[in-house]
Amino acid sequence: MSTAAETEVRELDHRNNDGIDVTLRWSPSTERVWIDVRDDHSSTSFRLDVDPREALEAFHHPYAYAIRQDADHALAA
Repeated sequence: MSTAAETEVRELDHRNNDGIDVTLRWSPSTERVWIDVRDDHSSTSFRLDVDPREALEAFHHPYAYAIRQDADHALAA
């Protein structure tokens, strides 16, 4: 059974290139934006919360965005 939060999520964009699958998602009720990344070569996946103003940058460059996000968190600490 799915919850209201699960059914409200919208897929804004999706791409698959050389075994790397990237999906940009948005929740209208929470205004949350994130990307889901799955790498079929290494069988790894991750999810990143994204500033809506940077959604396309994160979608097109998820690994660079993840590194930058980690660096920003390290500087804030």
